[in-house]
Amino acid sequence: MDVETLERLQLGDVLEQLKWVSPGGRWSPTQDPDSPCLPRHKVAVVLPYRDRLHHLVILLSWLHPILRRQQLEYTVYVAEQAGNATFNKGSIMNAGFLEAWQRSDATCFVFHDVDLLPEDDRNMYSCPPQPRHLSVGVDTLGYKLPYFLLVGGVLSVRGDQFLQLNGYSNMYWGWGGEDDDMGYRIKQSGLSITRPPYHLAKYTMIRHLKRRPLTWKVRGKLLRTSGRRYRLDGLNTLHYSLLALHRHPLFTHLLLDVGTPPENLVKLDAH
Repeated sequence: MDVETLERLQLGDVLEQLKWVSPGGRWSPTQDPDSPCLPRHKVAVVLPYRDRLHHLVILLSWLHPILRRQQLEYTVYVAEQAGNATFNKGSIMNAGFLEAWQRSDATCFVFHDVDLLPEDDRNMYSCPPQPRHLSVGVDTLGYKLPYFLLVGGVLSVRGDQFLQLNGYSNMYWGWGGEDDDMGYRIKQSGLSITRPPYHLAKYTMIRHLKRRPLTWKVRGKLLRTSGRRYRLDGLNTLHYSLLALHRHPLFTHLLLDVGTPPENLVKLDAH
C-alpha cells in the first residue's frame, strides 16, 4: 500500500476512477456488465464523520473497489454531525444506522472509522452469526490487538443484533470510550466478539492530528457502568434530527443534529 500516493489524491481523480459506483455510493454485482450475479451479502457501511474530507476521499478511493471485488451489494453512508458542538461518535453511528436501516434492505452494518484502510481483500465486509471486529491489527499499534474487548475501528454487526445491543451509548461526548462501551455491551448481551485471522485483518491508519479525548475520569465512570446501563442508553434514548440527505456520486451524506453535551458533563470534563 502506497499511502503517500493515496494522500495526494484529489476528489476529481477519485470520481473519475469510480464512475461505476451508482449515485449515493451504491453498487451491486447485478450491475456488473461482464458477469452479473447475485450479491453475496447486502451491506450498509456507516462512516461517522467530522472535518476529515481528505481522509474520506482516500478511504472511498480504497474501499469501493474492495467491496466490489467482494461481490457485495452495498451502500456507503457518511454520517456527519452538524454544528460545532462536542463530537458524539456513538450517537452519530446510532443515527446513521437508523437512517440506513429504513432506507435500504441491508442486513449487515459495518461501522467504519474514516482513517482506516484495509490491507487485504480477503477480510470480508460481511456479518457472520456473531459481531465481528474486522480491524484486528493496525499499523500504528504494531499490528497487535491491545485487549480482547476492543471493537473500535471497524465492526460488522447484523441489524437485528445491533437492535438487541441497543446500539452504541449516547453518553460519550468527546473522542473515545464509545467503542470500549460497545465491547462490554456485546459481552453483557450474551453475544460474542469474533475476529478474522490476524494475517487478513490488517489496517493502515491515515496520519492525522489527535483530537482531545474525553477525560479518563468521565470515561472510566461510564465504562464501569456499561454492563448494567446498555438497555437504558442507546437507540431507545437517541434524540436526533436529520437536517439534510444528499446522494453524492460516492456516498449518501446524512447531516445529523444530535444536540449538545449536558451541562453536568461539561463541568465534570473540565476538571
